[in-house]
Order: sequence, then structure tokens, then C-alpha cells
Amino acid sequence: MAEGAYHQELHISWEEFHRDTRELGAKLKDREWKGMLAITRGGLGPATVLSRELDISHVDTVCIASYDGQDQGELQLLKSISLEDGGDGWLVVDDLVDTGKTIRLVREMLPQAHVTTIYAKPAGLDMVDTWLKKVDQDCWVFFPWEE
Repeated sequence: MAEGAYHQELHISWEEFHRDTRELGAKLKDREWKGMLAITRGGLGPATVLSRELDISHVDTVCIASYDGQDQGELQLLKSISLEDGGDGWLVVDDLVDTGKTIRLVREMLPQAHVTTIYAKPAGLDMVDTWLKKVDQDCWVFFPWEE
């Protein structure tokens, strides 16, 4: 989004983050997962909680850089991953889907994976399979590890 495009702020506490992530985990308990893939850096926090909630021991990362402050720039794939069957049976985790650009890149690599985020903005909703809370597109989300 262009500078000044954020007209709202959402500050998430550690307690709210933990509660929301556990609630998301409850929505994902109906499947056996081969493993989990966290999109770094934002997906590391939710992956920690979800790996325990869902009893997933095999956790890996895909590293993508895209934000410079509040501006999303060019995507930089810093660490990729290759999984059999296009990621079928794998859970891909991020904290938030905003425009969907980051998750779109991961979906190109792993089209069969199940993608989940705690928070979702309208522009990226079609990129995720499971999400917990919808956030307005013009809202900047501050996670507890950013404050």
C-alpha cells in the first residue's frame, strides 16, 4: 500500500495473540499433518503455538522478505523449500495475509499445501484456506513482538 494508506491501527497483545492462535489451532485439529511450514518472519510466532496445539514436530521455514516499514516492496525469496506432492498434507502458517503476494509465491511452490493465517485482510482472503479474524485493508497490525 502507498504511504498514508493505513487509517487504522490494531495492537495485538501477547495474550490476545496466544488466545487467537490456539483458537485457530482448534479449527485445524481435524486433520493429520505431515509437517508445518512457517513463512518467516511473521509465521514463526504462530508456528510455535500451532506446532504444540496440533502436535506437529516437523517444522520448517520458507523465508521471504517484502516489507520496508509499512511499505510492501518487491518480494525477495531468501530460503525456498521443496516438498513431495506439492506440499499435500503440509500446513503453511503466517501471522497475517495482507495483499496475498507473499502467500501467492508460496502457493506457486507448494500448490497442494493448506495455508492458514490468524488474521486476514480482504485483498488476500482468496489466498488462504483457513483464517481466524478479518481485518480491514487499511488497518496496520502491530504484533506483540513488534512493540
